[in-house]
Amino acid sequence: MSGLRELTALCRGYPVYIQTHNFPDPDAIASAFGLQKLLERQGVKSRLCYDGKIDKLSTAKMLEAFRIEMSPYESLRPEMRETDRIICVDTQKHAGNVTDFVGDEVACIDHHPTFVPMEYRYRDIRPAGACASLIAEYYALSGEEPDRDAATALLYGIKMDTLQFTRGVTELDIRMFGYLFPLCDQEALSGLERNNLEFTDLKAYGAAIESIRLYDGVGFSYIPFPCPDGLIAILADFLLALIEVEVAVVFCSREDGVKLSVRSEKPEVHAGDLLHKALQGIGSGGGHASMGGGLIGRDRLPELGRYPEERVRSLFLEALAEK
Repeated sequence: MSGLRELTALCRGYPVYIQTHNFPDPDAIASAFGLQKLLERQGVKSRLCYDGKIDKLSTAKMLEAFRIEMSPYESLRPEMRETDRIICVDTQKHAGNVTDFVGDEVACIDHHPTFVPMEYRYRDIRPAGACASLIAEYYALSGEEPDRDAATALLYGIKMDTLQFTRGVTELDIRMFGYLFPLCDQEALSGLERNNLEFTDLKAYGAAIESIRLYDGVGFSYIPFPCPDGLIAILADFLLALIEVEVAVVFCSREDGVKLSVRSEKPEVHAGDLLHKALQGIGSGGGHASMGGGLIGRDRLPELGRYPEERVRSLFLEALAEK
């Protein structure tokens, strides 16, 4: 596969870091892990890295199950150099959900739309339900069959990011499911998919239910205490399940600011575009047509005024009114 050869040639002879978005989810972890193992077969060693935290039970279980080593940026910063190679996976530089690490972002492999165009020496950015599908295709086209752990992780990433093949699915996701399924550990896959809700998550569900506000098919829920990225996304899916809701916006207050997750099943409302438009000038956000995430940083919180919950709702309703 010419893409794999090109990527390998870019990295050979340099320290290589595979960087996911901050607060990596199962798709980001699976994609980075799968790429790491594939590059290793080409003689290129790499380290997986991220900023933020591994903050959800499903991701922690995944790291343990496959013995994946991911290093937080703080632990790597002293040793990283400007000439080190960085491969962005499941994210893009300046996407709003990724820290600018020391090093040279020479490559990007991602399935999200581009909101801030960047030049990379190697670029593979195309639509898919999961970034793990792109990495799985690298294996399929190169003839390098993934081992059981890589196949299981990639399949789990695909299933999680497509919400069990009900969201944003493309033909590539289906083909890669067929490719990976015979190679995976089905018992391990089932174990990862069970018991991913923690007791403390129930408090967030309660707050989401108590705070629901509906505006002509748009549902808002506000969580007044910190929640992990993954849980906010799950709550957005939960809100979208209501028959009255076509667009769901869930947001919560955290130490780093206000974190948001948006879901849309309305064809004319692109979730990523809506986030980008609503947060322009005060935060950052983006994503796919059906799902996206954003952040209003702590330094911009005073701009939300005395009633931040109402102001956030207004930002999105105003953006929707402009369509």
